[in-house]
Amino acid sequence: MPRRLPQLSSLRAFEAAARHVSFTRAAEELSVTQGAVSHQVKALELELGIKFFNRERQRLSITEAGREYLAVVRDALDRIANGTERLVQRQSSGMLTVSTSPDFAAKWLVHRLGRFAEVHPEIDLRVSATMHHVDFANEDVDIAVRHGDGHWPGLHVTRLCSEHLFAVCSPTIASKLGRPADVLKLPLLHLDARTAWLAWLDAAGVTGTDAIHGPILNRASMLIDAAADGQGIALARTTLAAWDLINGRLVRPFPVALPLSKSYWIVSPKATASLPKLVAFREWLLAQASDDTRHLEVLTGPQVRQRRNAGRQPTQKLKARHSSATAKS
Repeated sequence: MPRRLPQLSSLRAFEAAARHVSFTRAAEELSVTQGAVSHQVKALELELGIKFFNRERQRLSITEAGREYLAVVRDALDRIANGTERLVQRQSSGMLTVSTSPDFAAKWLVHRLGRFAEVHPEIDLRVSATMHHVDFANEDVDIAVRHGDGHWPGLHVTRLCSEHLFAVCSPTIASKLGRPADVLKLPLLHLDARTAWLAWLDAAGVTGTDAIHGPILNRASMLIDAAADGQGIALARTTLAAWDLINGRLVRPFPVALPLSKSYWIVSPKATASLPKLVAFREWLLAQASDDTRHLEVLTGPQVRQRRNAGRQPTQKLKARHSSATAKS
C-alpha cells in the first residue's frame, strides 16, 4: 500500500504554527508571510479532512486532533533533521581510508600523521599500505596516493609534486666525498638493479663505471634507511627522501639530479572528490608537499641549485636507462 504523505511544506507550516499557536510567529520562524502559513495549514486540513485549529476573531487555538498530530509530525521532523545532520557530519568527519604504497606510507605519510590530527581532529585516518592500485568501486577506500604518470581515466587526479632522482647519504659519508667520482670508492646502494646509478654517473661525467658493485634492495624505503644509517650512498626520489633530508639524517653530496617522468598523485572517485573530508585531506597533502619543496630549496642553496640545473641535461638514452629502475612506488 502506498504511503499517504502530505507535502513537507504543509507539515512544516503546521508544526511551527501548532508549536507557537500562532501563524504570525510560525511565519517569522519559516521566513515566509503569515498568509503563506495560513494557506499551507488550510490545505493540509482540507487534504486530511481534519480541523487542527479553531480560528476565533484574533485568537488561534489548537484542537485535540491538532495536538495529537503535532506530536507525530514533530517527532518525524526531528528524526529527519537529526538524520540529515548525521549524514552531513559523516561527509566532513569520521573515518577516512587512505591507500598508499608501502614506501610512501613509511617514508612520507607516517611521520606527518600527528600534524594532520592536530588540524583535523574530527577525521580519523585509516592507512592501507599496498602495492596494488585500489579499485574504488569494490574496495572500502576513499582516497589514494599513487605513483605513476597520472593517467587514470574516470578518476579525480591531482599531482602531489614533481620529482628528481639524486644521490643521498649520511652526513658522515658526505664528509668523505669531494667530487662525483668519489662515490665509486664507497658502497653504492641499488634499487632492484644497477641501471639508475649508471645513468647518474653518466650525467655526472664519471667514466669507467662498468664494474660498479653494492647491495641491491627491492624497496625504496629500505634503500633510504640504509643510506641514512651510513651503509653507503643511494639514489632517492625527492618525495621519499624529503623527510630525512629536512631532518638532517640525509644530505645531498652533489647537485646532479635526473628528472623523472613519474611522480605521486592524489586519486579519488570523481563522484566523491568534493566531499569535505576528502577535500581537507587533499589540501593538507598538497600543503605538506609545498612545505617540503620550500625546505629543500633552503637546504640546497642558490649555488647548488645553479650547479644542479647545469646537470639537468640527460639524453633520451639516459632517461630510458633510469626510468625502469624508478618504477616502484
